[in-house]
Amino acid sequence: MKEKHIVLRSTRPNTRDPFLGAATASVATTAASIAVEVEDIERRDIAKLTRHADVVAVAPAIPMKLIAPTEVRETAQPDAAKTAWGVKAVGADTSPFSGKNIVVAVLDTGIDAAHPAFSQVEIIQKDFTGEGNGDQHGHGTHCAGTIFGRTAGGGRIGVANGVTKALIGKVLGAQGGSSEQIMNAILWATDNGANVISMSLGMDFPGLVKFWQDQGFPAELAASRALEGYRANVQLFERLAALVRARGAFSQATAIVAAAGNESQRGVNPDFEIAVAPPAVAEGIISVAALGQSADGYPVAPFSNTGANVSGPGVGVVSAKPGGGVQTMSGTSMATPHVAGVAALWAEKIKGAGLLNVLELTSKLVGHATTDGMKTGFDPFDVGAGMVRAPQA
Repeated sequence: MKEKHIVLRSTRPNTRDPFLGAATASVATTAASIAVEVEDIERRDIAKLTRHADVVAVAPAIPMKLIAPTEVRETAQPDAAKTAWGVKAVGADTSPFSGKNIVVAVLDTGIDAAHPAFSQVEIIQKDFTGEGNGDQHGHGTHCAGTIFGRTAGGGRIGVANGVTKALIGKVLGAQGGSSEQIMNAILWATDNGANVISMSLGMDFPGLVKFWQDQGFPAELAASRALEGYRANVQLFERLAALVRARGAFSQATAIVAAAGNESQRGVNPDFEIAVAPPAVAEGIISVAALGQSADGYPVAPFSNTGANVSGPGVGVVSAKPGGGVQTMSGTSMATPHVAGVAALWAEKIKGAGLLNVLELTSKLVGHATTDGMKTGFDPFDVGAGMVRAPQA
């Protein structure tokens, strides 16, 4: 039986460890073009295909889904102080940087480009779903507003509100999306100059199991095939991230930020914690957990998956709503654009001082995160390096 597979290729052959095979293909020291191809492949032919010199990774195309907010409600304005709490929590309101001359990309459900919060931003849209541009869900507009929105509902909502160019890849539609769409969107974003890519989406593992069951596979075999696809796709994202990172040495640097996921249920049982979900779990992608606010400090959101690299404000986040105005959402999806926004601020600072590179950008973003202000008793594994912080000088 032939299955749809993603084949990640590099135009320049990769060096390999002859004892470990093609799976250890390393990134070259010179720039190379990257291509994502989708082919119908028999499972038994995968090993032969991976021996090709230009093939970096092969994985089955699998369904992807929105990391759905745990809360959505109407909001009149950000807060009494006229600045969304997350903007303050990461120190963006006191930072001398605004994301000027930094290009950000949001891979999500699209955007309401006509929203007043985006009036000063050049927005370039590309639809990967076949549904057309725009945002019928609202999730993508909300995330974009947190990264680079100006004012909405009477107050500041954006962390990097000096960004003037944004790439919006619509990768999730009414039926969700698929991993090849995400891969192609990442390449599109990097090819168009993205310095920061924000993704609030995840792998639909139950959907993958159901697919195999619908093909007539018994439950055990369906789960096994789904696990194979899960593992292969994590490796696929890791190798794409490595190629993007290497290419940044010869063109613009690109950092990829992704949501950890909302599957934990600490409110039911403190030990009910789910690990970071793909693609955020892949090496080379910065995974983001969610924090809330309280009089006692920033608590870990009960839904936030554990094991993330850093944290951001993710509970009761006010941002742009399609059609105008604002709404409140909660989730690691909301924490992720805060981190992407702070990354844009650091990128501006680094670029102003010299050459922007991913290693330094990631080091600044993670290295300046802090656990100061966390609610007493937090588990360090739940917050990673802590709340990201904007550069202050």
